[in-house]
Amino acid sequence: MTTAYTIHHVTHFAYERPVSFARCNLRLKPIDWAGQRLLTHRITVTPDGRLTDANSRSTLLNITRLLLSSATRSLDIVSHSRVTVDRAVPMPSPADPTVSQVGSLARESHDIADSAPANFLYPSPLISPDAAIAGWCAESLDPERPVVEAVLELALRIMRDFRFDPDATKTETRPAEAFAKRAGVCQDFAQIMICGLRAAGLPAAYASGYIRTIPPKGQERLQGADAMHGWVLVWCGPDRGWVGFDPTNGIFMAGDHIIVAVGRDYRDIAPVDGIFTGYGAQNMRVAVDVLPD
Repeated sequence: MTTAYTIHHVTHFAYERPVSFARCNLRLKPIDWAGQRLLTHRITVTPDGRLTDANSRSTLLNITRLLLSSATRSLDIVSHSRVTVDRAVPMPSPADPTVSQVGSLARESHDIADSAPANFLYPSPLISPDAAIAGWCAESLDPERPVVEAVLELALRIMRDFRFDPDATKTETRPAEAFAKRAGVCQDFAQIMICGLRAAGLPAAYASGYIRTIPPKGQERLQGADAMHGWVLVWCGPDRGWVGFDPTNGIFMAGDHIIVAVGRDYRDIAPVDGIFTGYGAQNMRVAVDVLPD
């Protein structure tokens, strides 16, 4: 069933002292992906700034450049999107390739596209190899298990064994630290899972996006609503392709998930980053509404 979503995403910066110049990368425009289509998107900025499309050739993220050259003590970035999603819940199948077979297929692949499995097999800036994480995840990732079944079990274990706690970690927290605490947020759970999957030889990517704010009738509200959310995409062979797993909620990526960007880890897809000229503290607040029609 196709669902249309309206997404309203506000990022507010407050600066202790006036900022005279800022240059930012905005990754707020949803991409087109299997089961998902972007209808409209616009960004507005207060005070007025110059917005330009980065003209990136990547199919995995859209970047808008923001240049602010007038002094200000606050900055509001408002992203408004309309997206349709028609994505069924994937189901494990005895016919799925095994964990070992998927790893071999990924290493043998000659695909050079942005979404090629080889791009997501190896360590990345925020996700280094970690023996403790690899060993814990390996309990689910037996090389002879069907891959979708195995990865779903791992996502469920993370959901059950880790505590959702926004105060436990920060944006720059590495997977090893969050793993030791058994606590964190969606970013931490996704990066822990990616670390373990790559250790098992599976291509794993970080997906950034949204979950619907209002759940379907009779279903509980999902963790990660009202903010940017992060989960995991796993390449499950050439027939299955990329399958999404949400370890924060212990579910597959399906009709409630909207992808904005895909990268090797959070650093690739941070919604807003950049530099500013000034001094003193800054405070950032984010508010997100994802409303189905």
